[in-house]
Amino acid sequence: MTIDRKERAMDQQKLKELVQDMSLIEKINQLLQVTSGFFIDDVELTGPIRENGITEQSIAQAGSVIGLLGAKKYKEIQDAYIKNHPHNIPLLIMLDVINGFRTIFPIPLAQGATFEPELSKRCAQIAAKESAVSGVHVTFAPMVDLVRDARWGRVMESTGEDTKLNSDFAIAMVEGFQGTNVGEEYSIAACVKHFAAYGAPNGGRDYNTVELSENTLRGYYLPAYEAAVKAGVEMVMTSFNTLNGIPSTGNQWLNRNVLRDEMGFDGVLISDWAAIEELQYHGYAKDRKEAAGLAMNAGVDIDMMTGIYSKNLESLIEDGTVKEELLDEAVLRILNLKNKLGLFENPYKDADEEKEKEIILCEEHRKVSLEAAEKSFVLLKNDGILPLKKREKIALIGPFVSEKEIYGVWSMLGRPEDTVSIAEAADKVRMDYEFTFAKGCNILGAEDSNLIPDQHVQEPSKEDEERMLQEAVEAAKNADKIILAIGEHRRMSGESASRSDLTLPKIQYKLLDAIYEVNPNIAVIIFTGRPLDLREVSEKSKAILNVWLPGTEGGTAILNTLINKVSPSGKLPMSFPYCVGQVPVHYNEYFTGRPYDPKTGGKEYRSNYRDIPNTPLYPFGYGLSYAKFQYDDIKLSKDIMSIGETIDAYVTVKNVGEYAGTETVQLYIRDCIGSVVRPRKELKGYQKVTLQPGEAKNVTFEITEEMLRFCKDDLSFGSEKGEFHVYLGTDSSTEEYVSFNLN
Repeated sequence: MTIDRKERAMDQQKLKELVQDMSLIEKINQLLQVTSGFFIDDVELTGPIRENGITEQSIAQAGSVIGLLGAKKYKEIQDAYIKNHPHNIPLLIMLDVINGFRTIFPIPLAQGATFEPELSKRCAQIAAKESAVSGVHVTFAPMVDLVRDARWGRVMESTGEDTKLNSDFAIAMVEGFQGTNVGEEYSIAACVKHFAAYGAPNGGRDYNTVELSENTLRGYYLPAYEAAVKAGVEMVMTSFNTLNGIPSTGNQWLNRNVLRDEMGFDGVLISDWAAIEELQYHGYAKDRKEAAGLAMNAGVDIDMMTGIYSKNLESLIEDGTVKEELLDEAVLRILNLKNKLGLFENPYKDADEEKEKEIILCEEHRKVSLEAAEKSFVLLKNDGILPLKKREKIALIGPFVSEKEIYGVWSMLGRPEDTVSIAEAADKVRMDYEFTFAKGCNILGAEDSNLIPDQHVQEPSKEDEERMLQEAVEAAKNADKIILAIGEHRRMSGESASRSDLTLPKIQYKLLDAIYEVNPNIAVIIFTGRPLDLREVSEKSKAILNVWLPGTEGGTAILNTLINKVSPSGKLPMSFPYCVGQVPVHYNEYFTGRPYDPKTGGKEYRSNYRDIPNTPLYPFGYGLSYAKFQYDDIKLSKDIMSIGETIDAYVTVKNVGEYAGTETVQLYIRDCIGSVVRPRKELKGYQKVTLQPGEAKNVTFEITEEMLRFCKDDLSFGSEKGEFHVYLGTDSSTEEYVSFNLN
């Protein structure tokens, strides 16, 4: 059966007939994904590559490609691929478009800080549009792994430590990328990752094992994946880790029973890079052939970049280890995705060289990047030094003042020349502020070279290092206020960037100390991809503004915030630890049988540390504003709820400060007694309210019985009768509550 390229999208029966008409080798090769280099470069197929199963034939028939081609090249390759394919099946192009294509938005963790999923939906729509006109069909996003350990570098790709927040953002991003139909103009397929529980590696070490009770897995880690599935995500990616002793890529219970049968996922399941082959290294498969069989039987449809299926599935089917029906199901799912995208009807879909020039990095897209950055910034401390006032002498000091690579490591197409630095943004308002600039030091010094494993640190001479420091000190001496821009290098967080120490590079502390000695009026701007230990920074500064890795319009957003063109409104989606000894640390922990109460003291025989607090330095949901918000009159519409009923929770929020601002009012609920122990509190809702000085508003939340459900002792989800505490406040540390009972 040969496909007419002008034929409209096929129905399921025609797709099934196409699968039946394909040869065994053709079907197997549809499961292979290779890099774009095999199509745009003259890659020599050496002995080892061939031995791994990647041959001229398998490349010519590979069902998908990972990597950017660009509209023009993509069309050429798609034409040649379809022409040479026995059944004229189109090629599928995938790429890691995590937080923007060329217009770069804040990293996902920063987007979580906005507490505004609809904004992330708009960011995803823009990323999809720029990707689509460049020939991309699928993005490997969103990552919805729940994260509680800041040592793990990939926390930057998540939206944080809370199940509800992750689930809300998962839905928004899937809807943003895919639209109402992935076949519509400028939509691409989303791929939720990493299934499952990749965000809980032992020791915070990437690729490491995960040990979770099934209750914890189902109650806290799986809901965000399921939310993405219910939102219609077209693809899911397996995780590198083992889960309770079984690698996810070979875990039949996880992928078939939980993902497909329980959650109802009917899309494409793809391995992470070489994850099928790694079943050997886990000690779960004796060789590549056995690994291929385990993954196929577990339901993995696409082998990313090993050739392990191409080399072994034919013999596995012949000897009965793998049923050909499973192969047919996998091929059908892949073809169905191509069909949904409209590739049989129009193999180019949205790829268009002229629209690439028109759409990518357009003013409209940059405006959304600016808005997202401004709303993601979290003001962690402010002793009145911010906002800046006109005519003040401001020293902008630090390695990030003129730095333009202020986007995450997964911003693969981000370019410095497209990015606005703090210095560039400051130049535009120099008529109102007396700015001086000094670098002070490089982002990394000689002592910090191990923080970026694959990149040589350009170490200045001792003379240059001393000169930069002295220039910064002189600038600080003559300033009314110092804005000190410091933080993590963009490659200090991300994949394979686990750290045992969550402090800043040593050379930056040297700069902070030198500035502090001559002028303590310091406001620190922190660039980071993860929560950091900021104790020393807090001790030696009067303000801390955490700006994450903000993206294309980062510099403009920072200046707008410093001068109060916008007031900070971000809230932490992940707790910032007091020190690394606390991690994993999160707000919704259990009490334990011997809880420690810092108000009563007495640490003996209580669950606590001898040398540090139990609580993080800055908790989940925390974030200040230039405004000052006061909460009064927390009330419930009634104190008894029956099944099928709802209760309204009310609170009055008033701006008692001198500046206007936006507050995120947060609703937490504690289930006091359960068949399994329940957390201290859990986020159940959030609303934003913008108030002028002196203005007050009533904020109302509806509490439903569904919000009280949890994973019970028998692993079912449901609510249980009893007492519940309702907290309405500015962050997860709020203590004032009112109570009701569920009958």
